[in-house]
Amino acid sequence: MAKIEKVNTVHDYNAYVGQTDEHKLASVINYDDLPPIRHSLNSYGIYGLFLREDTLVDLTYGCGRYDYDESTLICVAPGQTGGKEDNGERVALKGWALLFHPDLIRGTFLEGRMHRYSFFAYNVNEALHMRPGERDILVAYMKLIKQEFHAPDDGCRDSIIVSLIDIVLQYCSRFYNRQFSSHRQQNSDILTRFEQLMHSYYDSERQFTDGLPSVQACASELCLSSNYFADLIKKQTGITAGEHIHRFVMSMAKSRLAAGEQVCQVAYALGFEYPQHFSRLFKKMEGCTPSEYIASRNWRPDHHTSHDNTGTTTG
Repeated sequence: MAKIEKVNTVHDYNAYVGQTDEHKLASVINYDDLPPIRHSLNSYGIYGLFLREDTLVDLTYGCGRYDYDESTLICVAPGQTGGKEDNGERVALKGWALLFHPDLIRGTFLEGRMHRYSFFAYNVNEALHMRPGERDILVAYMKLIKQEFHAPDDGCRDSIIVSLIDIVLQYCSRFYNRQFSSHRQQNSDILTRFEQLMHSYYDSERQFTDGLPSVQACASELCLSSNYFADLIKKQTGITAGEHIHRFVMSMAKSRLAAGEQVCQVAYALGFEYPQHFSRLFKKMEGCTPSEYIASRNWRPDHHTSHDNTGTTTG
């Protein structure tokens, strides 16, 4: 079994790589200032942004692997595992790292907006590929944070550090949005596969065993993390992946209702556990209940054409 190092504090990581502690809850590391270090597979209890500028290490992240290029940003969050198992080799790393403990942002504005920075939950093969100018911006702010570690603890220092970290994260969001936009063909292929996945899900009748298709299940089928998949779909189409799924399901529902199926039949056929759940979602998406939708189209399950005894056609 692989040996996993516990990185529960900033000091844990600093001690492993030979970095002097400059702040109890945060660290900025320039790997050029450090001697070669041994590999480590780390279980993180802190946030980390690793701006790597070498191609020496083949990283493992979760269950995946990633051969990364120069100027690649990899983000980790508490509860995640990443790195490379110690094999006794020492390697000279290049690049920068910003690490901070959740306690640093506890009770601050940044704690309430960390959920916006969904790239912390991306897989390593979805890492950010930095352009030179983007890399320079992040390094400049990391240097400012490092400089602030040595400022007087005057009651403003930590607030400034938190604000600078937030700026770094906002830039990361901007750069990821650029990456989504610049990979249009690749993203278009993913959208096509997403649509095909919806059809195959129902063609194979998975709804009877797995229920409604979920964003997480679709992302897994497409070999993407849920957050990256959700961000990509929203960036490319303007609506969420969940909304795409619901629109697809509602389109199928309306076709079945038009064919004369009962509301309960449609609900179970599409993978809803209860008809009430189907009716609520239908009304939310379409602005009316399934029954109202049927009535508005003058569809009745028993609708047929017949003749009375005078020869007049009735319906």
